[in-house]
Amino acid sequence: MDPSSKEVYPRDINFAIAEGLKPLEAQGWEIVMANINDPGQGVSDERLSGTHILIWWGHKRHGDVKDELVDKIVARVRDGKMGFIGTHSCHFAKPFKKLMGTRCSWREYVADGTSAEIIVKEPDHPICKGVKNFKLPKIERYGEPFAVPTPESVPLDGIYTRPGGRTEPGRMGMCWTIGKGKVFYFTPGHETYNDYYRPEVRQIFVNAVQWARPVS
Repeated sequence: MDPSSKEVYPRDINFAIAEGLKPLEAQGWEIVMANINDPGQGVSDERLSGTHILIWWGHKRHGDVKDELVDKIVARVRDGKMGFIGTHSCHFAKPFKKLMGTRCSWREYVADGTSAEIIVKEPDHPICKGVKNFKLPKIERYGEPFAVPTPESVPLDGIYTRPGGRTEPGRMGMCWTIGKGKVFYFTPGHETYNDYYRPEVRQIFVNAVQWARPVS
Protein backbone atom coordinates (compact mmCIF):
# COMPACT_ATOMS: atom_id res chain seq x y z
CA MET A 1 0.00 0.00 0.00
CA ASP A 2 1.14 3.56 -0.69
CA PRO A 3 2.78 4.87 2.54
CA SER A 4 0.91 8.15 2.09
CA SER A 5 -2.34 6.23 2.62
CA LYS A 6 -1.60 6.40 6.36
CA GLU A 7 -2.21 10.14 6.17
CA VAL A 8 -5.76 9.43 4.95
CA TYR A 9 -6.36 6.15 6.80
CA PRO A 10 -4.22 6.26 9.96
CA ARG A 11 -5.98 3.13 11.29
CA ASP A 12 -6.02 1.45 7.85
CA ILE A 13 -8.73 1.00 5.24
CA ASN A 14 -10.07 -2.06 7.07
CA PHE A 15 -10.95 0.11 10.05
CA ALA A 16 -12.60 2.80 7.89
CA ILE A 17 -14.81 0.25 6.11
CA ALA A 18 -15.70 -1.51 9.37
CA GLU A 19 -16.51 1.81 11.04
CA GLY A 20 -18.93 2.62 8.23
CA LEU A 21 -20.76 -0.67 8.85
CA LYS A 22 -21.52 0.14 12.50
CA PRO A 23 -25.25 0.78 11.79
CA LEU A 24 -25.58 -2.94 11.01
CA GLU A 25 -24.76 -3.88 14.60
CA ALA A 26 -28.25 -2.77 15.64
CA GLN A 27 -29.57 -5.50 13.32
CA GLY A 28 -27.44 -8.17 14.98
CA TRP A 29 -24.45 -8.15 12.65
CA GLU A 30 -20.98 -8.70 14.10
CA ILE A 31 -18.26 -6.80 12.25
CA VAL A 32 -14.84 -8.45 12.28
CA MET A 33 -11.67 -6.96 10.79
CA ALA A 34 -8.94 -9.14 9.33
CA ASN A 35 -5.86 -8.83 7.16
CA ILE A 36 -3.42 -11.06 5.35
CA ASN A 37 -0.93 -10.99 8.23
CA ASP A 38 -3.39 -12.61 10.64
CA PRO A 39 -3.37 -16.38 11.27
CA GLY A 40 -4.96 -18.19 8.37
CA GLN A 41 -4.39 -15.01 6.32
CA GLY A 42 -7.27 -13.51 8.28
CA VAL A 43 -9.77 -16.10 7.07
CA SER A 44 -9.20 -19.27 9.06
CA ASP A 45 -11.55 -22.20 8.54
CA GLU A 46 -13.34 -21.37 11.78
CA ARG A 47 -13.75 -17.71 10.88
CA LEU A 48 -14.82 -18.49 7.32
CA SER A 49 -17.49 -20.92 8.48
CA GLY A 50 -19.10 -18.14 10.50
CA THR A 51 -18.81 -15.43 7.85
CA HIS A 52 -21.92 -14.41 5.93
CA ILE A 53 -20.41 -11.46 4.02
CA LEU A 54 -16.75 -11.11 3.08
CA ILE A 55 -15.60 -7.61 2.08
CA TRP A 56 -12.25 -7.57 0.26
CA TRP A 57 -9.83 -4.73 -0.37
CA GLY A 58 -6.40 -5.77 -1.63
CA HIS A 59 -3.56 -4.23 -3.57
CA LYS A 60 0.07 -5.27 -3.79
CA ARG A 61 -0.14 -8.71 -2.18
CA HIS A 62 -2.74 -10.44 -4.35
CA GLY A 63 -0.20 -13.13 -5.21
CA ASP A 64 0.43 -13.94 -1.56
CA VAL A 65 -3.10 -15.21 -0.99
CA LYS A 66 -3.03 -18.99 -0.81
CA ASP A 67 -4.89 -20.88 -3.52
CA GLU A 68 -6.33 -23.24 -0.92
CA LEU A 69 -7.97 -20.29 0.83
CA VAL A 70 -9.26 -18.94 -2.47
CA ASP A 71 -10.93 -22.26 -3.24
CA LYS A 72 -12.65 -22.29 0.16
CA ILE A 73 -13.93 -18.71 -0.26
CA VAL A 74 -15.24 -19.35 -3.76
CA ALA A 75 -16.94 -22.60 -2.70
CA ARG A 76 -18.71 -20.86 0.18
CA VAL A 77 -20.00 -18.13 -2.14
CA ARG A 78 -21.09 -20.57 -4.83
CA ASP A 79 -22.91 -22.66 -2.23
CA GLY A 80 -24.91 -19.62 -1.19
CA LYS A 81 -23.45 -19.56 2.31
CA MET A 82 -21.65 -16.22 1.93
CA GLY A 83 -21.85 -13.03 -0.12
CA PHE A 84 -18.72 -11.34 -1.50
CA ILE A 85 -18.13 -7.59 -1.78
CA GLY A 86 -15.02 -6.44 -3.62
CA THR A 87 -13.83 -2.88 -3.89
CA HIS A 88 -11.34 -0.98 -6.04
CA SER A 89 -8.12 -2.96 -6.67
CA CYS A 90 -9.87 -6.10 -5.46
CA HIS A 91 -10.62 -6.65 -9.14
CA PHE A 92 -7.26 -8.43 -9.29
CA ALA A 93 -7.79 -10.38 -6.05
CA LYS A 94 -7.62 -14.13 -6.54
CA PRO A 95 -11.08 -14.86 -5.05
CA PHE A 96 -12.75 -12.22 -7.21
CA LYS A 97 -11.00 -13.41 -10.37
CA LYS A 98 -11.98 -17.02 -9.69
CA LEU A 99 -15.59 -16.03 -9.02
CA MET A 100 -15.70 -14.06 -12.28
CA GLY A 101 -13.74 -16.58 -14.32
CA THR A 102 -12.14 -13.80 -16.39
CA ARG A 103 -9.01 -11.60 -16.38
CA CYS A 104 -10.87 -8.84 -14.48
CA SER A 105 -8.59 -6.16 -15.97
CA TRP A 106 -9.57 -2.61 -16.88
CA ARG A 107 -8.26 -0.78 -19.94
CA GLU A 108 -6.16 1.59 -17.82
CA TYR A 109 -5.48 2.68 -14.25
CA VAL A 110 -4.72 6.40 -13.94
CA ALA A 111 -4.50 8.71 -10.93
CA ASP A 112 -4.14 12.09 -12.61
CA GLY A 113 -6.55 14.34 -10.74
CA THR A 114 -9.62 12.96 -12.47
CA SER A 115 -12.91 13.48 -10.62
CA ALA A 116 -16.09 11.45 -10.90
CA GLU A 117 -19.81 11.66 -10.43
CA ILE A 118 -21.38 8.50 -9.06
CA ILE A 119 -24.80 8.10 -10.65
CA VAL A 120 -27.65 6.12 -9.14
CA LYS A 121 -28.68 4.20 -12.24
CA GLU A 122 -31.18 1.87 -10.58
CA PRO A 123 -32.84 3.86 -7.75
CA ASP A 124 -35.08 0.91 -6.82
CA HIS A 125 -32.14 -1.47 -6.36
CA PRO A 126 -31.53 -2.35 -2.67
CA ILE A 127 -27.90 -1.18 -2.92
CA CYS A 128 -29.10 2.31 -3.85
CA LYS A 129 -31.48 2.76 -0.91
CA GLY A 130 -31.01 6.23 0.56
CA VAL A 131 -28.29 7.11 -1.95
CA LYS A 132 -28.38 10.03 -4.39
CA ASN A 133 -25.90 11.03 -7.07
CA PHE A 134 -22.68 12.32 -5.52
CA LYS A 135 -19.23 13.47 -6.61
CA LEU A 136 -15.74 12.30 -5.77
CA PRO A 137 -13.25 15.17 -6.23
CA LYS A 138 -10.46 12.72 -7.05
CA ILE A 139 -10.56 9.14 -8.21
CA GLU A 140 -8.14 6.68 -9.76
CA ARG A 141 -9.68 6.24 -13.19
CA TYR A 142 -10.36 2.65 -14.14
CA GLY A 143 -11.01 2.89 -17.85
CA GLU A 144 -13.59 0.72 -19.58
CA PRO A 145 -13.84 -1.94 -20.82
CA PHE A 146 -13.75 -4.05 -17.67
CA ALA A 147 -12.99 -7.70 -18.46
CA VAL A 148 -15.71 -9.35 -16.36
CA PRO A 149 -18.89 -11.24 -17.24
CA THR A 150 -21.86 -9.03 -18.04
CA PRO A 151 -23.31 -7.96 -14.67
CA GLU A 152 -26.90 -8.88 -13.90
CA SER A 153 -27.33 -5.28 -12.79
CA VAL A 154 -25.33 -2.04 -12.64
CA PRO A 155 -27.03 -0.07 -9.86
CA LEU A 156 -24.28 2.57 -9.83
CA ASP A 157 -22.94 4.16 -12.97
CA GLY A 158 -20.48 7.00 -13.28
CA ILE A 159 -18.92 9.77 -15.33
CA TYR A 160 -15.20 10.55 -15.09
CA THR A 161 -14.04 14.11 -15.73
CA ARG A 162 -10.36 14.39 -16.56
CA PRO A 163 -8.31 17.47 -15.56
CA GLY A 164 -8.72 18.95 -19.04
CA GLY A 165 -12.49 18.60 -18.93
CA ARG A 166 -12.87 15.51 -21.11
CA THR A 167 -15.47 13.08 -19.81
CA GLU A 168 -15.95 9.33 -20.17
CA PRO A 169 -18.31 6.76 -18.66
CA GLY A 170 -17.28 4.18 -16.11
CA ARG A 171 -19.34 1.64 -14.20
CA MET A 172 -19.09 2.13 -10.44
CA GLY A 173 -21.21 -0.61 -8.86
CA MET A 174 -21.93 -4.02 -10.42
CA CYS A 175 -23.79 -7.13 -9.25
CA TRP A 176 -23.64 -10.81 -10.13
CA THR A 177 -25.10 -14.04 -8.86
CA ILE A 178 -22.39 -16.71 -8.85
CA GLY A 179 -23.82 -20.14 -8.19
CA LYS A 180 -26.18 -19.46 -5.29
CA GLY A 181 -24.17 -16.51 -3.92
CA LYS A 182 -24.22 -12.78 -4.57
CA VAL A 183 -21.23 -10.66 -5.55
CA PHE A 184 -20.96 -6.86 -5.60
CA TYR A 185 -18.01 -4.84 -6.91
CA PHE A 186 -17.52 -1.12 -6.15
CA THR A 187 -14.98 0.71 -8.31
CA PRO A 188 -13.86 3.68 -6.11
CA GLY A 189 -11.60 3.23 -3.10
CA HIS A 190 -8.05 4.30 -3.95
CA GLU A 191 -5.92 4.20 -0.81
CA THR A 192 -4.93 7.88 -0.88
CA TYR A 193 -8.49 9.21 -1.25
CA ASN A 194 -11.03 9.37 1.56
CA ASP A 195 -13.83 7.48 -0.20
CA TYR A 196 -14.47 5.08 2.69
CA TYR A 197 -15.23 7.97 5.05
CA ARG A 198 -17.87 9.44 2.77
CA PRO A 199 -21.45 8.97 3.99
CA GLU A 200 -22.73 7.97 0.55
CA VAL A 201 -20.08 5.26 0.21
CA ARG A 202 -20.77 4.01 3.71
CA GLN A 203 -24.48 3.78 2.91
CA ILE A 204 -23.70 1.83 -0.25
CA PHE A 205 -21.68 -0.69 1.75
CA VAL A 206 -24.35 -1.04 4.43
CA ASN A 207 -26.90 -1.66 1.67
CA ALA A 208 -24.61 -4.08 -0.17
CA VAL A 209 -24.11 -6.22 2.94
CA GLN A 210 -27.85 -6.61 3.32
CA TRP A 211 -28.34 -7.29 -0.40
CA ALA A 212 -25.59 -9.92 -0.56
CA ARG A 213 -26.47 -11.77 2.65
CA PRO A 214 -27.30 -15.47 2.22
CA VAL A 215 -31.03 -16.08 1.98
CA SER A 216 -30.91 -19.14 4.21
